[in-house]
Amino acid sequence: MKVALFATCLVDTLTPQVARATAVLLQRLGHEVVVPPTQACCGQMHVNTGYRREAVPIVANHVRAFAGAEAIVAPSGSCVASIHHQQADVARRAGEHRLADDAAELAGRTYELSQFLVDVLGVTDVGAYYPHRVTYHPTCHSLRLLRVGDRPLQLLRAVRGLELVELPGAEQCCGFGGTFAVKNADTSTAMLTDKMANVLSTHAEVCTAGDASCLLHIGGGLSRLKAGTRTVHLAEILASTEEAVTPDQTTRPAMSV
Repeated sequence: MKVALFATCLVDTLTPQVARATAVLLQRLGHEVVVPPTQACCGQMHVNTGYRREAVPIVANHVRAFAGAEAIVAPSGSCVASIHHQQADVARRAGEHRLADDAAELAGRTYELSQFLVDVLGVTDVGAYYPHRVTYHPTCHSLRLLRVGDRPLQLLRAVRGLELVELPGAEQCCGFGGTFAVKNADTSTAMLTDKMANVLSTHAEVCTAGDASCLLHIGGGLSRLKAGTRTVHLAEILASTEEAVTPDQTTRPAMSV
């Protein structure tokens, strides 16, 4: 299958290794990966902060960038949720009905990574190896809007060498919420404190999730505590292989290419 990778602006800017891991994983599973060069933001940030009219040309650019793609995959439940639940609505409210129809059609071919692997490819064992104690945080948009359910857990359970431990209070928000963390910093920090306490109670080496944004928030807090627990995106774990893991690997899983 020819898969178009939607890297997302946050991943592209701050954690490009997550996009690379997604591409490496899909290629290892036998699929051709293309990265449309004109892709940019999905418009979620604008919509969530009230700039719906300004989001219309962003939606239009997204639809043009991925037009004709057989399947679009993103390592972000948040951005895929925006594509599914915001883009067509934004266009329709602006009177751009053709764009709204095109956005809705495109959304039907757009998947969060774990959804694509489990539901479209029918794969749970992707041949990964990751010898670490790991806990999983289900991010709010993936949990409540996309309803990815236990798909990420199915994938993690099949990773050789990985010890998966349950995260207490897993369904509680980490406090990021995009601009929420800026506008409501005290509340966000309190929520993050609870999330970090639950992560640390598992004695996991790694906290993983399907959204780089939440992992940046949690990881920043953990790094300030010097707790020794790090955050790693689900795509990076699934892209790891036994051949690529070395004894001195301490910060990020290596990936075969």
